[in-house]
Amino acid sequence: MREKEKVHLTGQLKLYMQFPAVMAILLIGINLGIYRMNQKAGTILFVFVLIYVVMVGMMYFYTKSIVMKDLVEFAAQYGVVQNVLLKELSIPYAILLDDGKAVWMNKEFEQILHTKAKGDPYISKYMPELNRSIFPKEMDDVVHMDVYYGEREYRATLRRVSVEGFSKTEHLLQIPEEKEFFVAVYLEDVTELNQYIKATEEQRLVAGLIYIDNYDEVIDSVEEVRQSLLIALVDRKINKYIAKVDGIVKKMENDKYFVVFKKKYFKQLEEDKFSLLDDVKGVNIGNGIPATLSIGLGLGNDAYAQSYNYARVAIDQALARGGDQAVIKDAHGITYYGGKREQTSKNTRVKARVKAEALREFITLKDKIFVMGHKLTDVDAFGAAIGICRAAQAMEKRAYIVINEVSASLRPLYECYEKDDSYPKDMFLRSSQALDMADTNSMVVVVDTNRPQMTECEELLAKTDTVVVLDHHRQSNDKIESALLSYVEPYASSTCEMVSEILQYIVDDIKIPKLEASSMYAGIMIDTNNFVNRTGVRTFEAAAFLRRAGADITLVRKMFRDDMESYQAKAEIISSAEVYHEIFAIAKGVDLHIESPTIIGAQAANELLDISQIKASFVLTEYNGRIYVSARSIDEVNVQVMMEKLGGGGHMNASGAQFEHTNMNEAVAALKKVIDDMIEGGDI
Repeated sequence: MREKEKVHLTGQLKLYMQFPAVMAILLIGINLGIYRMNQKAGTILFVFVLIYVVMVGMMYFYTKSIVMKDLVEFAAQYGVVQNVLLKELSIPYAILLDDGKAVWMNKEFEQILHTKAKGDPYISKYMPELNRSIFPKEMDDVVHMDVYYGEREYRATLRRVSVEGFSKTEHLLQIPEEKEFFVAVYLEDVTELNQYIKATEEQRLVAGLIYIDNYDEVIDSVEEVRQSLLIALVDRKINKYIAKVDGIVKKMENDKYFVVFKKKYFKQLEEDKFSLLDDVKGVNIGNGIPATLSIGLGLGNDAYAQSYNYARVAIDQALARGGDQAVIKDAHGITYYGGKREQTSKNTRVKARVKAEALREFITLKDKIFVMGHKLTDVDAFGAAIGICRAAQAMEKRAYIVINEVSASLRPLYECYEKDDSYPKDMFLRSSQALDMADTNSMVVVVDTNRPQMTECEELLAKTDTVVVLDHHRQSNDKIESALLSYVEPYASSTCEMVSEILQYIVDDIKIPKLEASSMYAGIMIDTNNFVNRTGVRTFEAAAFLRRAGADITLVRKMFRDDMESYQAKAEIISSAEVYHEIFAIAKGVDLHIESPTIIGAQAANELLDISQIKASFVLTEYNGRIYVSARSIDEVNVQVMMEKLGGGGHMNASGAQFEHTNMNEAVAALKKVIDDMIEGGDI
């Protein structure tokens, strides 16, 4: 026969109810001790103990049922009170199943949704953000997120709560054992809080610096009597533009301005893409050169001093990228606007002389000088490296060139040095060899690139404290930060041009061998496409200096002629070109079966610009498991900005990028998307 389970007390309440019985046992023990000492006193005490035991027993057995009844009533009333408290809780609270269905919600939650919890509604129907994909995955996990409903903003907190054994005790709602949990969610109305935070953030001041890029050139291009009028017009444009956003302008120098305005107006300037850049270029009172501006704005989160420091970083970046653009620096990174006009080359060589003197001091202090260019070293990088080696040798220092792979176009020039016994056999090193030789007393000179991941050996930069960068490409966000000396001139035609100028100040009457002069001359010629692109006065002065040093033009031309296979490959690329949006030429080089398809791709991109109506050309070629993009333009399209969106960079009219795959259709689609986005955004 099955024995009935008795209802009994447990825990602290059971101990509390049994405590008088324990005291009775203790009193009996005391009574026995007293009886042994004095029988009369023990007998009298026994009578009182017996009365106490009888009373305790009667009270225990009589009041136990009453206590149980009161406990049951209290539990029932407590459950009701608890339910009322939860229902009337001022914090919106709801309980969801694993699929997002609400099984219970309090009045505050119902008032937010303007509904009753009938029919077990899915919470995602009202707040799509609260769907099962964001529910906590583990017990006691907590998820915080912002949700919106109606015109209010809420901070939602979701917690996964275990209800193991729920189905065994609850027969109205059956839950599978593996899903015996609820998702508790409560909402916090943060509408006013966010509004106050936004208002405070909008009142924060933005610091900015505005520089006139070509102040001296613009002043010299106009009559003296009109110079003050020209500057006054530029001043008026700047003041009027900043006044539109309730800002303040303080002129620090003839060509430098400090501005400050509230952050809430920044979006307004951003939406019109900083039209001040074009407004100032439109100022014309007979000046032959339009004035261009560089704008650097800093958005700091902590202090106004931080905003000013960000503005200084931004203006330096704008100038390093060639000017005529706005650069925005904040805690998240750097954003660029403008940059559609190439910076005018300055005729003064003061900067080249200062950089040459600094380079000479560094070379004097170091024993070993390592020179390296970018991966797949081209003629410009090679010629510049040769020029730095000549500078080191003129100062009786040993220099090495780090080069891992010699392309087909560079090989004829490279072999000239290998066959010449006057040059040491270890003049050219692999990355592994350079890393073994480098020490704290070494120096690294990077030429023709300013991005660490593009160098021949990025690890070499960390082996020494002295790093020098010489480059003519616009700086990007990921520049070499460890450089003690950085000479980046975007207006220069090539790095060989810059090195040629430096050589004239390194050592008096420096002697440059014929082969080395020819190498640097070749670098200028290749990068300017036979002195057609990006040439200025200083380009021809550098070429004249190299010609006087003995540069052999005939040797250079013969050395860089294409073979028949390369010429046919170039023709094949050009024949595959398609015209996109009537002004862009896009061509592909697939299965070319030549040694250096990237070089041929660059040449094909140059030739595609000879087609009328084409404003920019793009050639995509496969090489070593990647797709390389060569982008070229004449003056109306900034291909550098386009390539930066694909992870590359370069010049306004000569840039490149890489795809880490060989899916040509996917690469072309990505390129077309960038073009479409820029056209839609008004950048083209």
